[in-house]
Amino acid sequence: MTDSPAPLADPHLVFDAVHGRRDLVILGSTGSIGTQAIDLVLRNPDRFRVTALSAAGGRVALLAEQARRLRVRTVAVAGPDKVPALREALRESYGAGEPLPEILAGPDAATQLASSACHTVLNGITGSIGLAPTLAALKAGRTLALANKESLIVGGPLVKELAAPGQIIPVDSEHAALFQALAAGKRADVRKLVVTASGGPFRGRTRSELADVTREQALAHPTWAMGPVITVNSATLVNKGLEVIEAHLLYDIPFDRIEVVVHPQSYVHSMVEYTDGSTLAQATPPDMRGPIAVGLGWPERVPDAAPAFDWTTASSWEFFPLDTEAFPSVGLARHVGTLGGTAPAVFNAANEECVDAFLAGRLPFNGIMDTVTAVVDEHGTPAPGTPLTVADVLDAETWARARAGELSVQATAEAHA
Repeated sequence: MTDSPAPLADPHLVFDAVHGRRDLVILGSTGSIGTQAIDLVLRNPDRFRVTALSAAGGRVALLAEQARRLRVRTVAVAGPDKVPALREALRESYGAGEPLPEILAGPDAATQLASSACHTVLNGITGSIGLAPTLAALKAGRTLALANKESLIVGGPLVKELAAPGQIIPVDSEHAALFQALAAGKRADVRKLVVTASGGPFRGRTRSELADVTREQALAHPTWAMGPVITVNSATLVNKGLEVIEAHLLYDIPFDRIEVVVHPQSYVHSMVEYTDGSTLAQATPPDMRGPIAVGLGWPERVPDAAPAFDWTTASSWEFFPLDTEAFPSVGLARHVGTLGGTAPAVFNAANEECVDAFLAGRLPFNGIMDTVTAVVDEHGTPAPGTPLTVADVLDAETWARARAGELSVQATAEAHA
């Protein structure tokens, strides 16, 4: 292996390591990652203190209750129109005479919190809107516990330019697994990263058998409880394609040395194969509180963060090769990752638009990847050596969403012609 820069997520490096209680900012606090992170914090008050929370604003009662239980200084919502309801929810949650937290509102509110005084920022926002907070946290020198994979996907060069080695600690279960398995050896001795996939609800089906699957079937994930977009991404395996790009960016491992294997039980979260033939696997029962604890506490472990295996009970662990014909998303992700530039942003934005169309009944399941592929092909190959800017990413996403929407309408019209 040739020498290259230290990876963004390096378990041997800990950016600004501090022992004792850590001050945290949690972005996306009312979502799946955020609520589980808060559960972990409340069970470990001697280790963590939350200073600020942000959310989109769709669940203001929950946000107010979180703010009260954690006694945060600041809460933020993306929509200014949510402020009256949030203020009222805070008044109802807090006792009479208790001072209420400061309220920030607007599309830049989460970004403002990401650069506020704290040790670690947990970015649990869903979607590429998490890019600006990611960049703000890195620029401010915060340790970034990254659950928002999209910000790394769409803004890879921007993130890599700002991040110090070891400043990012991944929270995705797969990348947290790789992070931990990589701690056991030298980077020069790594032969391959193996990213596991549950296979989603349609494992074993052929492409033709996927033509008529329904929204309800796609949302019935066999092992994980997630939001609708992420769950559909798991059904198409787009999430695994995004994770391959993310692993490449985090660990500076070439795409041809990152493999995907289907593991239905979701016990082994990913593996690292070393040059001596050893493969180290990180395994826990499916529970995101374990990866969250790694993101918030590393290099220290958080006792009883998540359940462990009961080794007195028999279980079977299976592994299968990926069916690339039925699920072409991983191959397409490798392609856009290799292209670089705005290609990953186009891939991600077009997919989000197509998932929305599928959930609304405007696009068949196979039409998701067919449309994303067409949009990526139209986008073409970025000019080599062209520097990437945030404006470039936003423009590419806007175009990709519009084009994916147009193609979705065309597909629906043709299907009913």
